[in-house]
Amino acid sequence: MPAVPVPTTIPHGRTARRLEWSHLPPQLRDLISRRCGSPVVEAVSQGAGFTPGFASVLVCEDGSRHFVKAASVKAQRMFADAYRDEARKLALLPSTAPAPQLLWVYDANDWVVLGIEHVESRAPRRPWRAADLDTCVAMTERLASALTPPPAELAGESFTAEFAGWPAYWEQVRADLGRLSGLTGIAEHLDEAAALAARFAEVAAGETLVHTDIRDDNLLLAADGRVLLCDWNWPVVGAAWLDTVFLMIGPRGDGLDVDAVLAAAPLTRDVPAESVEIVIALITGYFLMSAAQPVPPTSPYIRDAQRWQGEVCWRWLAERRGWL
Repeated sequence: MPAVPVPTTIPHGRTARRLEWSHLPPQLRDLISRRCGSPVVEAVSQGAGFTPGFASVLVCEDGSRHFVKAASVKAQRMFADAYRDEARKLALLPSTAPAPQLLWVYDANDWVVLGIEHVESRAPRRPWRAADLDTCVAMTERLASALTPPPAELAGESFTAEFAGWPAYWEQVRADLGRLSGLTGIAEHLDEAAALAARFAEVAAGETLVHTDIRDDNLLLAADGRVLLCDWNWPVVGAAWLDTVFLMIGPRGDGLDVDAVLAAAPLTRDVPAESVEIVIALITGYFLMSAAQPVPPTSPYIRDAQRWQGEVCWRWLAERRGWL
């Protein structure tokens, strides 16, 4: 049965406040042009996502296109560090992984710049359509196959270790219940949700490198039929089915029957229902906690997005558990 869509005013595809090509120092623009092999004549900033770093499709004089990300070490240290880490992890992925190829990296003179394969593509349409979701679910199967076992250099970062602090977020949610009064049943069932989240290590361990941040603005539906997954900042080793569950948040919020999708998908159809609910409870606490934090000036829509995802996940969990 289709879910009831959760209303939102988030401007999908236009959530980022980014550096533009003209904001980059002339010497850096010249270097990027040389790396691209031709002078840049147009830069199309990518408006999706929630980070302020430069991320543009560059059109060169010779007609070639290139996707380039950049951040200033001095002015945007956190994001420069994230790009540096993303480059390291992208370079370690096997060629069979459905991810854009890292072509080059520049890390000097206070800038971190990534040259990444440009792919003619689009993001999944919002609200989500069933056909796009089916295509992306099929990609998660290929993803799990390519990353089981994980690359040896990334095998030391586990889901259970990286997410160990997340169950405690429910205590912060408890302290902020007044703001969440519109979420039906949350006061009555918060303890049960927190107890589920606390059990995540029982179900989330595995031998697959999982992306953990799979959503529409990180997906490329290519013109050649491929589906590629971007922004490899947070991969960890865990259960092969986790990314398929995380993928469902946006489609569920847009009204699709994602439980039917999970029941049919090869990676999730044999996963016990309670295991899925434990993971939903874990991420619900994170989203609701995060939504209450101050809005960073570099990302004006991130708290709205986290609040929406938290509400979607709460409704999804409560319906599955019979709390509504």
